[in-house]
Amino acid sequence: MKYRRLGKTDIRVSVIGIGTWQLGGEWGKIFEQAAVDAMLEKAAELGVNLIDTAECYGDHLSEKLIGQALKGRREKWIIATKFGHKFKPNFERDCLFEPAQVQEQLEESLRSLKTDYLDLYQFHSGNDEMFDVPGLWEMLRKQVKAGKVRHLGVSISRKQGSMYQVDKSSTVGAEAIQVVYNRIERKPEGQIFDSCIRQNLGVLARVPLASGFLSGKYSKDAKFTGSDVRSVWPDNEMNEHVEEVAKVQSEVPQGTPMAQWALAWCLRHPAVTCVIPGCKTVEQVELNAMATDLPDIRDDHPQAV
Repeated sequence: MKYRRLGKTDIRVSVIGIGTWQLGGEWGKIFEQAAVDAMLEKAAELGVNLIDTAECYGDHLSEKLIGQALKGRREKWIIATKFGHKFKPNFERDCLFEPAQVQEQLEESLRSLKTDYLDLYQFHSGNDEMFDVPGLWEMLRKQVKAGKVRHLGVSISRKQGSMYQVDKSSTVGAEAIQVVYNRIERKPEGQIFDSCIRQNLGVLARVPLASGFLSGKYSKDAKFTGSDVRSVWPDNEMNEHVEEVAKVQSEVPQGTPMAQWALAWCLRHPAVTCVIPGCKTVEQVELNAMATDLPDIRDDHPQAV
């Protein structure tokens, strides 16, 4: 496993992390505790040390599964979670960004994760008005001083995006950005990543496999169950993903699994600290971690440690 420093923080993170939206039950599978235990045990064995979750992944369900799995070995993991949404069925959310609401979410996340501190606490895909809610960042900085949070971050909305939030991150005390970035979704290249480099912000690249499509296993005829968030995607969005993946397949070296190549591709960019692919099995954890063996992952990366 290779490691990079998360921006200006003192956190040393594995370049391959684990995203855990799937543990909330919205990606077509319900997880038992034993399965989560096995995946995280294997990840730790392979040197993975960062896990990213959120309060709205099944109304703290993902956090609860993680908290139980990490019981007794909390200090070996970098735990990142998020605030701002309340889980609702059918892939819906309520937005909750008032300071008192976020304080309540923080306490519930700490209880769910069975920890007394978070390594990274991230503003979760809100708009600019929510970002500027009076007193929000002042309250969060108090949590840092109190030791309940080590570092603050901003997870940028996939659809809206926000240069405003990225540019203002250092001002409000945030030290990391999370953004959708992969071979077929490259919007952060340019202004967003330039700003991150300029401010020395860590970057977590989420959806690095384009919701599984950069594994190369889905066609236009792919069908997803009603419990899978991809089941509500418009057909044209599904087809666009398949077509874009087909265009880049020629870039994958012969004999290299497409998913591993896609993870390594993200990690080539000098702004990107870590990728956080989801996983549903121990085998997927192993395959993701093996991406670090590919030569595309630079040892001379600006954040390499």
